[in-house]
Amino acid sequence: MSNEPSELKEIKIVDTTLRDGEQTAGIVFTNEEKIEIARMLAQAGVYQIEAGVPAMGGDEKETIKAIVKADLKASILGWCRAVVSDVNDAIDCGLDAVCVSVSVSDIHIQKKLGRDRAWVLDTTARVVNYGKSNGLYVSANAEDASRADMDFFLEFIRTVREAGADRLRFCDTVGLLGPFQTYEKIKTIVNVIDIPVEIHTHNDFGMATANALAGIRGGATFVSTTVNGLGERAGNAALEEVVMALKYVENRPLSFDISKLRALSEYVAKASGREVWVSKPIVGKNIFFHEAGVQAAGVIRDPKTYEVFSPDEIGGARQILIGKHSGTNTIQWKFHEYGIVLSEDDARKILEKVREQAIKVKRPLFDKELMYIYYQEVGQPEK
Repeated sequence: MSNEPSELKEIKIVDTTLRDGEQTAGIVFTNEEKIEIARMLAQAGVYQIEAGVPAMGGDEKETIKAIVKADLKASILGWCRAVVSDVNDAIDCGLDAVCVSVSVSDIHIQKKLGRDRAWVLDTTARVVNYGKSNGLYVSANAEDASRADMDFFLEFIRTVREAGADRLRFCDTVGLLGPFQTYEKIKTIVNVIDIPVEIHTHNDFGMATANALAGIRGGATFVSTTVNGLGERAGNAALEEVVMALKYVENRPLSFDISKLRALSEYVAKASGREVWVSKPIVGKNIFFHEAGVQAAGVIRDPKTYEVFSPDEIGGARQILIGKHSGTNTIQWKFHEYGIVLSEDDARKILEKVREQAIKVKRPLFDKELMYIYYQEVGQPEK
């Protein structure tokens, strides 16, 4: 992938936790939780928050209004179908931006909508133009773009661009693309039509974050995310993964408060009832846990041997665990924390028992268990 621009631009993050994230089967946020998540996203530095679907009415509409009234430091966007009344609902909420969504793949147009390509072009152009005539920022949401015929898709983009669309959202709705395919598709769009592109990816094959980055390499300047990767089926590109990859993998300028990632992740996990997997990239609690002897010894000498970024950066904490895979150096280091200096011979004795016990209990050992082994193998520490 050699299309990387000479001057790396800052990528604008459009977070859809409150819309696509809440569409995860079985998840419902309370009104208060949605407002708090929006506040936390804005404080962290998200450029635009997709607050929900105004056309749902009721609590959804009232909550979107409350988010707008909170005067957050982020643009607030509502998701709309390509229907004028949906845009009117968004206007009634006081939103400054809308996402006008329509399917662009033949399977969706024919099987889901029961329409044809001409209807898609005419209807979307009319609704985009209506949104612009009412002073809204309009993103044209191309659902199932990854399966669209490219010639028709380019015609669709030209049509919505002429109608006044401010950007195009390219949706890999069923998550079937790989990074190389994503890169080529976004590159083709950017090279042919002058319109800002947002990349919106799903994780059905475990490549949502990789595809989001590939889309950025291809020329997308907006990226869609959800906290903890929530979303329909296998979820979306995770905000925390995309943010950290932009900084450390892509070396992009970043106006984002990374220190707020863990608190945001923990709050959304609690609100959604979906516990964060212990080995979840960036925010999983195991990310800064080290047990294997060689790795632990390296981290003790210099954390950068096995840590790309410091746990302090995201509000995490490093832990050296003592268990089956520990080495004598780690045992000596651990007991030095207790104020006990071990000889190599004593460390080997203790390590042997540590490994036996760790296998029995199927986990690393607690401090009190280590001290018990010490008393058994070495004796009471000298006073």
